[in-house]
Amino acid sequence: MPQDKIPHSILFCCDHNAIRSPMAEGMMKKFYGRAAYVQSAGVKNDMEIDGFAVAVCDEIGVQLENHRSRSFEEMQDWGDDLGGFDLIVALSPASQRLALEMTRLFHLDVEYWPIMDPTGLAEGRDAKLAAYRQTRDQIRSKMIERFGAPATAA
Repeated sequence: MPQDKIPHSILFCCDHNAIRSPMAEGMMKKFYGRAAYVQSAGVKNDMEIDGFAVAVCDEIGVQLENHRSRSFEEMQDWGDDLGGFDLIVALSPASQRLALEMTRLFHLDVEYWPIMDPTGLAEGRDAKLAAYRQTRDQIRSKMIERFGAPATAA
C-alpha cells in the first residue's frame, strides 16, 4: 500500500455525524490501520449513530456501535484543532461549506466527495439496508480511489 497517498491526519465530515462520516471514519481505520489519525464530525450533533449505518458496516467488519456523534464546535471545544488535520473530506455540501469557512486561514486540503444521504430514500427494512449499502459502497470506492488498495480486505 502506498503510504505516501495517505495524509497523516484526516477528518471526515457530513451533516450530523450519524451516517456518512462515521462510516468513512470506521472504514478508514479498518482498511488503512494506523497509517493516519482519523476522526469524524458533523455540522450539527443532533442525532446518534444510525442503526442502519451500524448494520451495513458490520457486514464488512467495521464496528460503529460505539461511535459518539459530535459537531465541529464540540471537536474544537475538546481540543481537536481543525488546523491540525492535513485533509478534511466533506461528504455533504453543508459540511464542505463549513469546513472551508472554518479552515480558510489554515494550510490544509478540503476535498468534497459527493456521497448520497440514504435517509428517507426507501421504505421497509430491506430497501433501507440496500440504500445504506449503496452509500457505504460509494464511500469505499472513493476511499480506494483516493488512498489506494486497503491494507485489509475491503
